[in-house]
Amino acid sequence: MDGTVLVADDDRTIRTVLTQALTRAGCKVHATSSLTTLMRWVGEGKGDLVISDVIMPDGNGLEMLPKIGQERPGLPVIVISAQNTIMTAIQAAEAEAYDYLPKPFDLPDLMKRAARALETKRRVGRPREMAPPTGGDTQDDLPLVGRTPQMQALYRLVARVMNADLPVLITGESGTGKSLIARAIHDFSDRRSLPFVIATAADMEGVDGPSALVARARGGSILFDEVADLTEEAQGRIVRMLDSFGDSAPRIMATSQTDLMGRMEAGLFRQDLFYRLGGVTVAVPSLRERVDDIPLLAEHFLGRTDRDGTATRRLAEDAMDLIRAYSWPGNVRQLEHTIRRLVVTSSEEVIARAEVEAVLGNQPEIEPLVGGGDGEKLSASVAKHLRRYFDLHGGVLPPPGLYARILREVEMPLIEIALDATGGNQAKCADLLGINRNTLRKKITDLDIRVTRRRKLM
Repeated sequence: MDGTVLVADDDRTIRTVLTQALTRAGCKVHATSSLTTLMRWVGEGKGDLVISDVIMPDGNGLEMLPKIGQERPGLPVIVISAQNTIMTAIQAAEAEAYDYLPKPFDLPDLMKRAARALETKRRVGRPREMAPPTGGDTQDDLPLVGRTPQMQALYRLVARVMNADLPVLITGESGTGKSLIARAIHDFSDRRSLPFVIATAADMEGVDGPSALVARARGGSILFDEVADLTEEAQGRIVRMLDSFGDSAPRIMATSQTDLMGRMEAGLFRQDLFYRLGGVTVAVPSLRERVDDIPLLAEHFLGRTDRDGTATRRLAEDAMDLIRAYSWPGNVRQLEHTIRRLVVTSSEEVIARAEVEAVLGNQPEIEPLVGGGDGEKLSASVAKHLRRYFDLHGGVLPPPGLYARILREVEMPLIEIALDATGGNQAKCADLLGINRNTLRKKITDLDIRVTRRRKLM
């Protein structure tokens, strides 16, 4: 790697780590905790790449991107941020950042991106001015937050498709935030000043229904929420409406929690409509697929209690563990309602595990991974679970990183149960598992397994 990198971050540790890693890779590095200093270096012609945090003591790193583009067209900027929301990713894309990474970031991954940025000339062009959303949820209210690889991949996909002239099909289980994704695509697209219309079954009734719907949209966006629930007659009217579009056509988006391809193959959904809606498919992961985001979301919902006029609450550590371990069949919506109920029913500032148990005890839970019939082999049960996981994505591939996610899902309960079986004795646990004791310790740390005095299983 060759070139000069300008690093701007108010965290001294991050500046030190990046300086050491980039220097070892062969780069020259200038590091600062000030955006003012960063902009002075840019104005002086220093640097072949900028790596900048968003929230800095003297300003916002994203707001500096247009100025950097004016001063040095083609200078790539990699944005790193602890604000792991879809809005941050979209804002970084709109400001034409070369790349965006959430904190905590993977250093080898950042180094690879930095190498690509130094080798690739960024296209020249002045970034568009940012405009706020025109309606719907505000950035603070939108619960599309997450730092897991699945959510970061989702953010990047949304940022790429928001101005693409293609229909968007958004798939995912109930409560994952499909309609919020559609709203975000509209609110941060070039159509943001135009109407966002959610179509209903009534809009498809009568000969004039579709034309009236298009007139209401006025070139904005039309969302068909849970399109699989529409009758065959309504589906036919949508097909004819799409075929009649001219130059000022609205953007079409649709959501579905069912497998549209399966319904199409079963003759329950029109084939011509399926292919017209599937220009780009955005698969929204369930909470079970991004377990590490559950504490982040829980804290996000607890933080809303300030605006509701209620004293700020927090979850006890073992209460958070229970929330993290629950399967959440209703996904983000169920989690939000659960946190709201806990805030109302809990009389203490710290919400105890027993209170969480009382609330979750009345709610359904998805059957566990290993729960096959009598005599069913573990491999068959796992294969059945994995097949269902693929089917939930509606004929499209799951987010990247599947191998690591599945291994984590299997390793964590295996090690926890083995620790229970050996009474918490790590030497015996390592021997039982057939791995080195140091390997076991590393896995306990990597998987964030709490090591306490455990009861030996009989």
